[in-house]
Amino acid sequence: MFHLFHTKTAGTARRIGSLALALALIAALALGALAGCSAPEEVAGEAPAAAAFPITVTDDVGRDVTIAERPERIVSLAPANTEIVAALGAIDRLVGVTTYCDYPAEVADIEKVGDFVGPNLEAIAALSPDVVLVTTGVQAEVITQLEALGAAVVAIDPQTIDALYDSILTVGAAIGETAEAEDLVSSMRIQIDAIGEEVETAPVRCFLEIAQDPLFTVGSGTLLDDVIQHAGGENVVTEEGYVAYSVEQLVAADPDVYLATLGSMSAPSDITGRPGYANLSAVAEGRVYVLDDNLVSRPGPRIVDGIRQIAEALHPDVFAE
Repeated sequence: MFHLFHTKTAGTARRIGSLALALALIAALALGALAGCSAPEEVAGEAPAAAAFPITVTDDVGRDVTIAERPERIVSLAPANTEIVAALGAIDRLVGVTTYCDYPAEVADIEKVGDFVGPNLEAIAALSPDVVLVTTGVQAEVITQLEALGAAVVAIDPQTIDALYDSILTVGAAIGETAEAEDLVSSMRIQIDAIGEEVETAPVRCFLEIAQDPLFTVGSGTLLDDVIQHAGGENVVTEEGYVAYSVEQLVAADPDVYLATLGSMSAPSDITGRPGYANLSAVAEGRVYVLDDNLVSRPGPRIVDGIRQIAEALHPDVFAE
């Protein structure tokens, strides 16, 4: 028997790109302004005290990007970036998003500019964006093409929680919402630190399934691995990046808790009945949990809820009502 955490939405887009680039996983995965400022202000993962333009931010691939004026027309090519912009109170300036962007509900009314893997450059150009927020992986190759449209392009792809805080501050600086970004990061820190204090007992050994047929998981150097640690877990996978895993490896690792993400690219079913799984301690003890992929995988404000969801699975006694 496995436990299903109820989800508000389904699907992850950000991980699609990362997996497709790192491992070619499966075919499905292929799926205002201050005039006369003498120099742009440098920002490297830290928002300035005031939203003064022009401003230069350093994005998550180390590119220095200068934004001349406060952006009034923003395009987001990743669901997590869309959620960050919305959380910073700038959803009214979002003029284009991808078909994978599904939160908050208001984004349904924003023009779609292609999917996560294949953004429509013509549609983006027609929107005359001031800034385009992208991620890396499969989107890395379109950065130069997007810059040719005349927009500032900022790449956001944090691989740790601390890096996520910096990324939110970078987005805040880039779109002129520095104070809101600082407040959001402060709130997230407080909540995540509080979860950490609640699970200060010995880490619980766990495995996280992110795809089936073949079985894929996450190792060190990934955001999900860091999320597990913040939730009071110890990932049994020691390899780096996104890892193909065999049943034999899984049985040898024998995690105490088995976690699986449910989303548009991951549909775990009959986990406990799979061949060989009866030998797992997690199955024998009834500690198999299905997670909301949007919460645990998207590097945005709702990662707080994802960490709590995993923490509740790993430490049910701590969070028992």
